[in-house]
Amino acid sequence: MATITEPQTKTLLEVRDLKMHFPLKRGIIFQRTVGHVHAVDGVSFDIERGQTLGLVGESGSGKTTIGRTIIRLYQPTSGSILFENTDLANLEGDPLWRMRRRVQMIFQDPYASLNPRFTIGSLIAEPMHIYKLGSAKEIRDRTVELLRVVGLRPEYIDRYPHEFSGGQRQRIAVARALSINPEFIIADEPVSALDVSVRAQVLNLLQRLQRQFDLTYLFVSHDLSVVRHVADRIAVMYLGKIVELADRDELYRTPRHPYTKALLSAVPIPDPQIEKKRQRIILSGDLPSPINVPRGCRFHTRCPMAQDICRQEEPLFERKEGRLHYAACHFAEKVSPPAEVTEQ
Repeated sequence: MATITEPQTKTLLEVRDLKMHFPLKRGIIFQRTVGHVHAVDGVSFDIERGQTLGLVGESGSGKTTIGRTIIRLYQPTSGSILFENTDLANLEGDPLWRMRRRVQMIFQDPYASLNPRFTIGSLIAEPMHIYKLGSAKEIRDRTVELLRVVGLRPEYIDRYPHEFSGGQRQRIAVARALSINPEFIIADEPVSALDVSVRAQVLNLLQRLQRQFDLTYLFVSHDLSVVRHVADRIAVMYLGKIVELADRDELYRTPRHPYTKALLSAVPIPDPQIEKKRQRIILSGDLPSPINVPRGCRFHTRCPMAQDICRQEEPLFERKEGRLHYAACHFAEKVSPPAEVTEQ
């Protein structure tokens, strides 16, 4: 795989050849490993300070696993996670605890991530108590301030999570992530469970907070239409690997992988004339099992462009034309842009 080198030195996070394989066990008393789930299988990317990398793909492609591995909810099988030249993959104990103050995560389900036995004031304040970031009064004042920052009333501080709507609960989760002043936030499908109108509000909130607090995001989503509005660069995942990585506008204008083109064909176009004429690319079959990964290109079992070489040789993830545009496809130069792009 090609080494990705950025022309600037303000990179905050560097992920290199990251692998996360979950063992499959058999037996009750005497367990033995009979295989592995290749959830993440050699992923590399960089994120510059103050920018947002959108990570997109189908369910089961490994997006959430990457986020959980970066924040060390999982111990990676191999690879490095360099956060300002500190390898998070090798941290344990106090160094890892201190580093987690700088890296936080917003989870997909805003209700499951909030303990229903605690008031929202306690939930937001808990990280500040853990890291001893002030007196009880200072922490309460900071909690009230955070509620205002995310658009909630201060008098809600003594209410419980079940008293709020899904959008309000996600705002509470955002406030909790911000409570210890992190530099990097992993947003794991933060709007997928929300209504369209509430989704726009939360997205606008995340963008405003990014400008206000100079935050860096890894934004995980299955929806390219959402990622287009928040990401500076987009990485497309398929079956544990990144198959394309490019600047947002370049990826939409000139995709270099047939899987990316198929995803783009499903993005709604706010023009009824174009939407009426466009042809969606329907992929046959389901995502292959990450236990038995197909030989060669992982996408060849569903790819309309697949040929014999695709079934035998895995394509290199290498730079194509354009600014930092990478793709893993034997026929990248033959991937045409979606028809609606050429008509606009």
